[in-house]
Amino acid sequence: MTRLLTPARRVLLRTPRTLWTAFIALHVLFLLALLPTILGGEVLGDLPLYRIWADAGLTHNFWQGIDKEWVYPIGALAPITIAGLAGPALYQLCWFLMTATLNGLAVGVLTRWGRDVRGFSAAWVWLLLTFLLSPVGLLRLEGITAPLVVMALALIARRPVVAGALLAAATWIKVWPAAVLLAVLIASLRRISVLVTGIAVTAGVVSFTMIAGGAKFLTGFITMQSDRALQLEAPVTTPWVWLAALHKFNTQVYQNFAIETREVSGPGAGLVASLMTPVMFTAIAAIAVLILIALRRGAGAADLLLIGALALVSAFIVFNKVGSPQYMLWLVPIVVVGVTQSWQRWRVPAYLLVAISGLTTLVFPVYYLPLVDGDLFAVSLLTARNLLLGVLLLWAVAAVLRAARRPVRDPVAVFA
Repeated sequence: MTRLLTPARRVLLRTPRTLWTAFIALHVLFLLALLPTILGGEVLGDLPLYRIWADAGLTHNFWQGIDKEWVYPIGALAPITIAGLAGPALYQLCWFLMTATLNGLAVGVLTRWGRDVRGFSAAWVWLLLTFLLSPVGLLRLEGITAPLVVMALALIARRPVVAGALLAAATWIKVWPAAVLLAVLIASLRRISVLVTGIAVTAGVVSFTMIAGGAKFLTGFITMQSDRALQLEAPVTTPWVWLAALHKFNTQVYQNFAIETREVSGPGAGLVASLMTPVMFTAIAAIAVLILIALRRGAGAADLLLIGALALVSAFIVFNKVGSPQYMLWLVPIVVVGVTQSWQRWRVPAYLLVAISGLTTLVFPVYYLPLVDGDLFAVSLLTARNLLLGVLLLWAVAAVLRAARRPVRDPVAVFA
């Protein structure tokens, strides 16, 4: 890798023209791949469901989360509805244009629109991970929230109000940015600005929902998740996936038609599923305490914010009974912005995330049906991915512990 990146090539990669040419080329490639679907007026991934929801609201004034309990926070209605404004036939194109625009804004913010050399490495990592996770990044809500979180983390030091608004908005679209927000509220010197802005955005969302008549469904996304069984791709489910593949103890993978996902049943699966939510929140609380201890002992706010966020989000994935390929996009913004601080410090999670992302796309969509059927190679791919997620969590927790022991002369840093 070092031999390939000669000094001349490094300079070339750090020019705005090269970076934006690569960005445009990548998204043209995405557009070409989606073109048959767009021309046919069809949609892929989770978009068929999104389009149905958007059409129900725009055509029949029946809104998810307002007229019916919904699996997503109410803010998810915004991108889902915007993509439907041009009509059902153009839904795929509009969703792609939204995603591409946000990806471009993330590149611009990371590099300060070409003025910050440190951001170029991060922008290249962002493009690489966007490519590797494109089957889910282009077709699910995480493709909207991930660039919002990238911009929020990159802007916290100089634009805390904007960062707080972006994090709050992202959290009201999908829940996972709440883990990043928790790290910000613990470690960032801009926490008050972020907190006040987040409260204001939340008040606006709640007020809108109440006026629209959906107050009783406002927290439905929490209660709908709590009753779920062990999902096929969740790290904690891995032992049962092997038992199902080996046809042991009447363990099996089955389709949950109510929420269109595949889950696993077997000995002890129900008990573990019931325990995982409290275990997950216990792990998150323990990590939050570690971050506080590290902060009290003088750890730098800049390092602590990002490694703390990585530890919290990793725990959110590793200890979750629900697991989906788009969850890997939760990790991407933190690692990408970490690279802007120091490639040396963040190269291990960056390499891990590249491997995790590649394996994730091999699992879904490439080998997903063989995985469901118990193919041992597909199960091995999933196992390797889940083990690497555990390694990433351990790295992040160890980094928080190291931060607690490392004296810092100037705790005020660029991402504080």
